[in-house]
Amino acid sequence: MSNLAVRLLTAAVFVPLLLLLMYRGPAVGLYALIFVAMLVGTYELFAMTHPGDRISQGIGVVMAAAISLAMYFGGHDPRIVITILAAFPILGPVITLFRLGNIETAAFRALAASVGPLFVAVPITWLAVIRRDVHDGASMIVMTLMFAWFGDTGGYFAGRFLGKHKLYEAVSPKKTVEGAFGSLGGSVIGALLAHFWFLPRIPLAHAIPLALVAGALGQAGDLGESLLKRSTGVKDSGAIVPGHGGILDRIDALILTSTVVYLYTLWIGT
Repeated sequence: MSNLAVRLLTAAVFVPLLLLLMYRGPAVGLYALIFVAMLVGTYELFAMTHPGDRISQGIGVVMAAAISLAMYFGGHDPRIVITILAAFPILGPVITLFRLGNIETAAFRALAASVGPLFVAVPITWLAVIRRDVHDGASMIVMTLMFAWFGDTGGYFAGRFLGKHKLYEAVSPKKTVEGAFGSLGGSVIGALLAHFWFLPRIPLAHAIPLALVAGALGQAGDLGESLLKRSTGVKDSGAIVPGHGGILDRIDALILTSTVVYLYTLWIGT
């Protein structure tokens, strides 16, 4: 089967289950699924930044778990949020001092250990917070997923059939300028579908700019993960999702799109 066919088959199996969990299941059930995916994604990240160092990889996963649990169950308390932002980044250099390894990569690993758990755990946990705390939270999550996944689909087809100009060849040789515009178009289609189909209370004056910002930053997240993979000599972050690579390969754009949507609900309200 072609990679596209495997992707479509995988989506046909998992998307209905995800929708059922979001709309019919308890909020904590969705968080449990997100929590597991977040742990796997964090492990994949640390497997790239700390290859062969099982102890550091395990510490990274534990850090991400602690961050996610604190944000989900105590994120309403600003003291907890401030403590997370203050305490966890300083652990990176401390961990590296005890797990020195190759001195030439020590600075890279220290920064990865400081930022990596926060980068993966916080935005993905925000999806579960949206589901629990925001009116029509499940629909807001669907719109967020559409920004990322419709953008990915639009970029794929626009790049494949129209792509001529390289977007950022040093980081991702296959991505094109045409694909980038196709990706933005896919995100906007997601916003239109959300507004006219299942989330009419989000005005188009908000939905379309939100889609453009989330779509653009989602592409940046995709490129950022490509940069990490190329710099560490990895093709895919993992192989847990058939046709899609690893969990991190699937949520690289979602990390940024979920951040945009969460901040929208926080500052603009719904």
